[in-house]
Amino acid sequence: MSAPQLLGYPRSDGRWGFRNHILLLPLHQALCNTAREIENSVFSAVAVSHDWSGEIDSDFERIAKVFAGIANNPNNFSTIFLTIGTETETKIIERSRVLGATPLHVLSLSDSGSMAHLLTSAIALASQLKEAANKESRVLAPVSAIVLGLECGGSDAYSGITANPALGLASDRLVELGATSILGETMEILGSEHLLAARALNPAVGQQIIDLVARYERSINYEGIDIRGAQPSRGNIEGGLSTLEEKSLGAAKKAGSAPFTGVLEYADHPTAPGLYFMDTPGHDIEQLTGFAAAGVNIAVFTTGRGTPTGSTVIPTIKVATNTQMGSVLADLIDLNAGTIADGSQSLEEVGSLIFDKIIEVANGRQTKAELGAHHEFNLSRLYGSTL
Repeated sequence: MSAPQLLGYPRSDGRWGFRNHILLLPLHQALCNTAREIENSVFSAVAVSHDWSGEIDSDFERIAKVFAGIANNPNNFSTIFLTIGTETETKIIERSRVLGATPLHVLSLSDSGSMAHLLTSAIALASQLKEAANKESRVLAPVSAIVLGLECGGSDAYSGITANPALGLASDRLVELGATSILGETMEILGSEHLLAARALNPAVGQQIIDLVARYERSINYEGIDIRGAQPSRGNIEGGLSTLEEKSLGAAKKAGSAPFTGVLEYADHPTAPGLYFMDTPGHDIEQLTGFAAAGVNIAVFTTGRGTPTGSTVIPTIKVATNTQMGSVLADLIDLNAGTIADGSQSLEEVGSLIFDKIIEVANGRQTKAELGAHHEFNLSRLYGSTL
């Protein structure tokens, strides 16, 4: 199988980026508006918004890992931390420096003396960094540079027979060529975990998949929620799905048929090429945030309901599961897999189109989510649930 020509930005830690972002990362919710103002003032700078205000609780380790990971995503040329000047923020910045993949800059409100001065300084710094980033050129990259995130949102009755299996074919091809692919959404493999475990590289990895799903279900049961009885969601039902197992069997097809190399905790980095399963929430934005913190540099998001979700740092390709929705929401959809159900294209043909789109976007073509400035970000919290 011949490898496609891939162009990217080599990073100091051996990873590759397919974008060259200047990331504005506020470490307190009070600075999120400032970050957005900088984004609006500096072309192609991207800003994170969130609701964290510096509290240290049982979720702090998870939050710190996400901030450090996204600051060092390989799609970043540089990251500017915006802080109010607390010791808690310093801990996160130090953790980010340990990863060492991305040049980091820190601008503090306490040092600036006012929000106006902080804004002025940050715009000047972001502009300088963007000028430096624009001088960099893409170079030939191996296919192993790709770390693909597999996502679906707003599933319908077509998801498991059109977009998801077509994405699975593209994922299989990339893994065969030495890339990395990550499947998430633990809730959405309930009922199909034994099928994924059977594809594990070894029995230990298979048991990890089973254990991870059991852990998740215990945490939900602890809260008194019957997840198997509560799912699928109303949107899924309106789209034609009837049971959680039906939804899970369709969602799992995004991972194709390759063997699972390993299992990752939320926001953890894969250590070698291959196919992985990551323990993520089913919430689309929280999953993409975990992927970004784990170093995913491109994602494919299949949707039967037109979910308009993107990512702050990951170019996110939206694939429609049915032609009607894909046509109506053309400003959100990059590729229509509904043609499989229409009978105008085969599963293999659409799988090839998705593969080609991944390469095209990795080489610089903007996705509809990027053109629409869908820079969503959301911190995932456990709130101290007993697992």
